[in-house]
Amino acid sequence: MERRWRPDGPVDVRLVLAAHRRGSGDPAWRATPDGTVWRTSRTPEGPVTLRVTVSAAERTVTGTAWGPGAGRTLEELPALLGAADDVSGFEGLLGAFRHRAEASQAPAAGQAGILVRELAKRYGGLRIGRTGRVFEALVPAVLEQKVVGREAWRAWRWLLGRYGDAAPGPAPDGMRVTPAPEVWRRVPSWDWHRAGAEAVRARTIVNAARYADRLEAAATSAEADRLLRALPGIGVWTSAEIRQRSYGDADAVSVGDYHLPSLVGWALTGERTDDAGMLRLLAPYLGHRHRVTRLLELSGRRPPARGPRMPARDYRAF
Repeated sequence: MERRWRPDGPVDVRLVLAAHRRGSGDPAWRATPDGTVWRTSRTPEGPVTLRVTVSAAERTVTGTAWGPGAGRTLEELPALLGAADDVSGFEGLLGAFRHRAEASQAPAAGQAGILVRELAKRYGGLRIGRTGRVFEALVPAVLEQKVVGREAWRAWRWLLGRYGDAAPGPAPDGMRVTPAPEVWRRVPSWDWHRAGAEAVRARTIVNAARYADRLEAAATSAEADRLLRALPGIGVWTSAEIRQRSYGDADAVSVGDYHLPSLVGWALTGERTDDAGMLRLLAPYLGHRHRVTRLLELSGRRPPARGPRMPARDYRAF
């Protein structure tokens, strides 16, 4: 099935969909040199492969989908690419913040506001899209808890290779579809071990799979946050990571992230900070704090490294 969609404003498809990519070898996400993005998903109707291409001349996005979930996926294509993302509200907020900073004669705050406005202009095609799939975002988010990315992505690749479905249609070689919740519940302890995920993260995913239907039924991001954080092993950081992708929540801050506070502090003030300091710096952007952290990540402004990179552990050897 195919759908052509013309967005109201600029949309950088690859940048928007990159939020769903889990490492360079993600079997559920691929991009080709011509700008085409492939993504697999599991809808209530079944698995789907989505190919998204852009015609710059016609200013249109074309989605082509294969599999039982093709119809629903194409219906939701604009939402996936951020059609419901209120960027105008963010632009108005930036203008108001600039006037407040000038009135208070706060040079540091003014410089921070200028940086964010410049980044928003430079990455004008950034949108916070929504998938509508809570459990699909939950599994990789839990795998990424308290470990380096390479360690989590290795587990994600192994588990999808073992338990995921082959991607429908002419998808690139090796693409897989994330398993259904009932399949995750049946993954034995030794395969979690082979994947490199220790018992704590495994139990969190298996337990959450029991409540997948309730999680998917949450009407708002706030309701999903309440339900998610009631589950053992899911806290503020994991809930935010899930809701950013499933609900397109532009204000869900990843509090508790290992790198994010230092990155935000360095980009906005030239100094490292902690979670509390990060939230103070982001307070003027309430309603769009996740959007601002995305822009700051894209800026390339990072504090200098203090030592060697944290190594990826291998639980398979334990």
